[in-house]
Amino acid sequence: MRLAKVIHPCAVAFEKVVRVWVGVYLGLKAKPVPTTSLQTHPGATDLEIHRALERALGQRVSDWRVVRRSLDARRRPVKLVLTVEYAAPEAPLLPAAPPSPVLPIVPADAPEVVVVGAGPAGLYAAIRLVEHGFRPVMFERGAPVRERRRDLVSITREHRVDPDSNYSFGEGGAGTYSDGKLYTRSKKRGDVQAALRILVAHGASPDILIDAHPHVGTNKLPGIIASMREALLAAGARIHFRHRVEDIQVTSDGVFQSVECQDLDSGRRIHQKGIACVLATGHSARDIFRLIHRKGWALEAKPFAIGVRIEHPQSLIDAIQYHNEPRGEHLPPAAYSLVCQADGRGVHSFCMCPGGIIAPCATDQEEIVTNGWSPSKRNNPYANSGMVVQLSPADWEAAGHTGPLGAMEYQAAVERQAWLAAGQTQAAPAQRLVDFLARRVSTSLPTTSYIPGVVSVDLWTVLPPEIAHPLAVGLATFGKKMRGFLHPDAVLVAPESRTSSPVRIPRDRETLAHPDVAGLYPAGEGPGYAGGILSAAMDGSRVADAIAATNMPRKEGSSRGIGSSKSQR
Repeated sequence: MRLAKVIHPCAVAFEKVVRVWVGVYLGLKAKPVPTTSLQTHPGATDLEIHRALERALGQRVSDWRVVRRSLDARRRPVKLVLTVEYAAPEAPLLPAAPPSPVLPIVPADAPEVVVVGAGPAGLYAAIRLVEHGFRPVMFERGAPVRERRRDLVSITREHRVDPDSNYSFGEGGAGTYSDGKLYTRSKKRGDVQAALRILVAHGASPDILIDAHPHVGTNKLPGIIASMREALLAAGARIHFRHRVEDIQVTSDGVFQSVECQDLDSGRRIHQKGIACVLATGHSARDIFRLIHRKGWALEAKPFAIGVRIEHPQSLIDAIQYHNEPRGEHLPPAAYSLVCQADGRGVHSFCMCPGGIIAPCATDQEEIVTNGWSPSKRNNPYANSGMVVQLSPADWEAAGHTGPLGAMEYQAAVERQAWLAAGQTQAAPAQRLVDFLARRVSTSLPTTSYIPGVVSVDLWTVLPPEIAHPLAVGLATFGKKMRGFLHPDAVLVAPESRTSSPVRIPRDRETLAHPDVAGLYPAGEGPGYAGGILSAAMDGSRVADAIAATNMPRKEGSSRGIGSSKSQR
């Protein structure tokens, strides 16, 4: 280990020197690389693409590479759409520098920053803090990513939910076992490509750098997350698993001071001081929301959405989306995205998982929560998606849930009702789509991917009317948009309720710190500033940059990293 500590900084220094000289060379020699768009068939070989490129340009091309790839399935035949960089004859493209997983080692006397939560926001915040010269001290209530699998198995086989280690809590956060989609519309949060390159550096396929809708896959994410952890540890970060933060201490003048944690294995209590705290606990950390509310710090209820998971045979979705064109080996399992207005509310699909599985995502024993995920090959026989209805303060207040935690309490009430209706296990209430629309109980249910099992229940008795009625109207509308969508074997599994956080933890527009606690930085999806793996990761990086800007003057000309865009709330 001592030898590694000696060699590692040298490797980092050498790499920096190489990158500087490469940058100088590119700055002197490189000219803007021309690009063009091509359409071809999904199984096109490199040779076919090369010939099509030369035909389109009317000239010979010595070198080229794809920088963007998507499918156009709006009509038959399905087209592969490419954006291609190319070089003039006899002028090869300069190779792109491969991303490196190496992080600089933090100095022995580096200031320490507490990071609560090891999901995408927490991990990316920690990486960026290391790059700024801080030592992250991370606390994650759940288990390391590999050990976490045992806790997931206990949910599916024994119907036992560990409230601290489950599909939502544990290394990598909820995203580790919920599909691995990397598409985001949040371009203003930072550099999307830089965030993706970190994943590639730790083992993700380079395809995610060019795909219009990149996807890693739940089976690949654990290895990537473990690699990120090892890089952080090698750099000098400290990471504590199975440690639940139970209190946040501040000074008399409202400055973050420390966190108090419980070691869930030994029962020992730990106090950790830091110059700042990144609060990246995810959208299911209700105990953290309650803690902030008890302390009287600013907190507000936030609109969110609840509905169901809908599951079809994947072959049916393929036939609809590809216009009955055989999928073959070159087309991926088809996806869809649907949205409409019903009863004055938005109804839309959410986290659509081709070739996927419906997962049990409860964080408490007496609730049912569903989500979806897909392996990297998306080769399961089912397609599932959330189908959710937008909710507003009037909805939870009419149900008697008021104050900053009103939306969260409404969410919890729906999840508990589902648990009661299905028999008080992790089996979920379900109903055939056609029976839900006809308002009749299903006499039988098709086989589903939801491993704990499903129970035939009238979902109109589980979902409040402000959800059930617009959901039915929306599903009928989607049946008109996608002929065959209202299939007799389509099944609804309830509820899909963790679409986004029902709470927002405010933060200052410029500093990104909590307005009541200097040095406390809410980050990611839990506080309401992200909506998926990639946006949460970029938000974590932005928060780390904000901490550095406040606590360590930035040298002129230094890199601003992933979170380089101007802070906006």
